Amino acid sequence: MQQARPWLASYPQGVPAQIDLDEFPSIVSVLQSSLEKYRDRPAFSNLGKTLTYADVDRLSQQFAAYLLGELKLKKGDRVAIMMPNLLQYPIAIMAVLRAGLTVVNVNPMYTPRELKHQLDDSGASAIIVLDNFAHTVAEVIGGTPCKHVICTGVGDLLGFP
Repeated sequence: MQQARPWLASYPQGVPAQIDLDEFPSIVSVLQSSLEKYRDRPAFSNLGKTLTYADVDRLSQQFAAYLLGELKLKKGDRVAIMMPNLLQYPIAIMAVLRAGLTVVNVNPMYTPRELKHQLDDSGASAIIVLDNFAHTVAEVIGGTPCKHVICTGVGDLLGFP
């Protein structure tokens, strides 16, 4: 068996050769398992601020509730995320997935024409955008199916110095 799969010899100790495909019924359950297992450990660091898995759990639950409760998005709706790697990015992705919505990643460097095409093509109902790039969204939003714009700033999760 080892000859048929020589890569198994490179697996670190404790990494199984087989996985239980029924252990996690969804990507959300995979995320939830990690959030619970590593609750007190650092999950993400950016610009001198660190969020624990517990922080990410709490913030993504709150944002998922906002998307469903306040914006009235429905399961399967698409949400565009137009931001670079900031602390808000993993929270946004986890919130969208937890809410049963679909993530549409958008390059924050898109031109208005490119953004309009992606919003039209994906049928995104909402977009989460870093305020540095909101001017691009403002140029095209009226002619797209996107009904909600959620802006965030670089310092929103950093707290006071």
